[in-house]
Amino acid sequence: METKGYTQDGTVDLRGRPVLVSKTGKWKACAFLVGYEAFERMAFYGIASNLVNYLTTQLHEDTVSSVRHVNSWSGSVWITPILGAHIADTYLGRFWTFTVSSLIYVMGMIMLTTAVSLKSLKPTCTNGVCNKASTLQIAFFYTSLYTIAIGAGGTKPNISTFGADQFDDFNPHEKELKVSFFNWWMFSSFLGALFATLGLVYIQENLGWGLGYGIPTVGLLFSLFVFYLGTPIYRHKVRKSKSPARDLIQVPITAFKNRKLQLPNNPSQLHEHESQHYINSGKRKVHYTPIFRFLDKAAVKDGNSGMPPCTVTQVEGTKLVLGMLLIWLVTLIPSTIWAQINTLFVKQGTTLDRSLGSSFQIPAASLGSFVTLSMLLSVPMYDRYFVPFMRRKTGNPRGITLLQRLGIGFVIQVIAIAIAYAVEVRRMHVIRMHQIVGPKEIVPMNIFWLLPQFVLLGIADVFNAIGLLEFFYDQSPEDMQSLGTTFFTSGIGVGNFLNSFLVTMVDKITGRGENKSWIGDNLNDSHLDYYYGFLLVMSALNLGAFLWASSKYVYKRETKEVNGGCIEMESNALEISPLGLQV
Repeated sequence: METKGYTQDGTVDLRGRPVLVSKTGKWKACAFLVGYEAFERMAFYGIASNLVNYLTTQLHEDTVSSVRHVNSWSGSVWITPILGAHIADTYLGRFWTFTVSSLIYVMGMIMLTTAVSLKSLKPTCTNGVCNKASTLQIAFFYTSLYTIAIGAGGTKPNISTFGADQFDDFNPHEKELKVSFFNWWMFSSFLGALFATLGLVYIQENLGWGLGYGIPTVGLLFSLFVFYLGTPIYRHKVRKSKSPARDLIQVPITAFKNRKLQLPNNPSQLHEHESQHYINSGKRKVHYTPIFRFLDKAAVKDGNSGMPPCTVTQVEGTKLVLGMLLIWLVTLIPSTIWAQINTLFVKQGTTLDRSLGSSFQIPAASLGSFVTLSMLLSVPMYDRYFVPFMRRKTGNPRGITLLQRLGIGFVIQVIAIAIAYAVEVRRMHVIRMHQIVGPKEIVPMNIFWLLPQFVLLGIADVFNAIGLLEFFYDQSPEDMQSLGTTFFTSGIGVGNFLNSFLVTMVDKITGRGENKSWIGDNLNDSHLDYYYGFLLVMSALNLGAFLWASSKYVYKRETKEVNGGCIEMESNALEISPLGLQV
C-alpha cells in the first residue's frame, strides 16, 4: 500500500475506497474543519457567557436558580457527547453522526433566536414592573437550549477526532504534524470564543438579544457549507468492530468468572491472536502492561467461564479505559473551577465599577474575553517556543509529557482561584468601608481587579484543556476514539453539574435560619469569599490526588502488524519524567 502512495493507517474516502497520501488529509483537509469549530464555539460561548444575565434580567430568575440552570445546560452540552460518540463508533461513523447532529444544533439556534426576538415569547414589563415568564415562554426557551445540547452531543466528540483522523499515525511526517494539531484546533476554538465574549455579549446587551443570537446562527450555517466543500479530500477511519464498547463488559465478566484461576508466570502465555489475524483485520495489537492484573484472568487460555478467552489486546483496551477513568476523576474539580467563569465571576463583576470613560460600561461577561485572549497568545508561544525548547531538553516529541502538561495547568488553576479568593476578600473589605448593603449598589472598586483570575485561567486552559483532549484521544482504544474523547467533554459536563450541586447545597446550608447565605441574591451582603476559599481547599486537595493518579498511569503501546514485520507506535509509556509524572 505504501509504495502506491496510499495511507498506511487504512483510512478511506466517503465511498470506502483507499485514499492517496498526496491528495487527502493533513492540514489542507483540516482547513475546512476549523471554520466550523470557530463558529460553533462562537455560538456556544455567545450563549453561555451571558446566559446567567439573560435569565436574571429577562426571565427574572433569582441568582441561585440562574446559576443552577446555566450549569445544568452547560453540563448537558458536555455530557450528551457520550451518546453521540457511541453512535459514531458503533453505527454511523464520525462524518454522518456529525452531519445529522449539526442540523439539530442549527435548528436549536434558530429556535433560541426566535425565543429572544419575539415579544410573545418574552415576559412583559409595565412601568418598570416585570411579569414572571409564563410556562409557555419558559418551556420554549429551555426546549431551544436543550435542542442545542442534543446537537452538540453529536458534533463535539466527532469533529475534533475527525480532524485528528486526517493525520496518518504511521507516517512520521504526518505524526509530527499531528503533535501540533490539537494546539491549533483549540486556537480556532478560542477565536470563536473571543468574538463571542467581546462582540456578541456587547451586541446582546446594547443592540438586542435577537441580533446577538442571530449572528452566530448565520455563521454556523456558513461554516457547515464550507465544511462540506472539503468532502472530497477527507479521510475516514474504517470501523473494525461492530460494537467496540462490548469489550468493556466482556473482559470484567470473563475475569470475574476466572477469578479462582492462577495467572501464568509469563504474560506471553495469555491468549492472543496470531500476527496474521491483525494483518488481515488491519487492527492494532496492544502490548501487555502489568497494571489492573485482576483483568488478566480474562485472557487465561484454559478458563472455566464457559466463554472463549479474551485476547491480551481486548484486556489492555479495558485497562486503558480504567486508567483514563482515574485521570478523568481528578479533572472534575478543575472543571468546577472553570464553571465559575460564566456564572459567579460574571455576577461578581456586575457589582463592581465597570465604567470605561464617561459613557461606556464594560459588560461583566466580556471579562471572559481575557480568558480567550490569554489562550490565543499562549497557544502560539507554547507550540512555537516552549515545545521546541523543552524537546531539546527532554527528547520528548511533545516537549513535556501529557501528564506534566496537565499538572502544570492544574497548578496555575489553583493559583487563579487563590487570587479570586483574595480579590473577593478585598471587595468585601471595600463594601464594609463604604457601608454598602443594597443589591444594586456599585462597589467603588474597578472591575479590572478580576482580570488576573481570568487571565490565569486562560493560561491554565492551554495546558489542561488541550492536554486533556489530546490525552484522551491518544490513549483511547483504537475503535473507541470518539468515545474516548468524551472523557474530556463529560469531565467538563460533570464539573458543571457538580458546581450546580455545590452552589445549591452551600446556599441551603449556609442560609439556614437567620444566617446569611454565602451565595445570596445580594452579593454585596453575602460571603462569596468563603465559597472561593472552599473551592481553593478542594483544588489543592485535588492536585494531590492528580499527582497520585498520574504516578499509577501506564501509557498504551501498540503495533500494527504488516506483511514482513510490524510497525510500532511511538510510545515512551514506561519512562519516568523529571517531574515524577509518567509520559
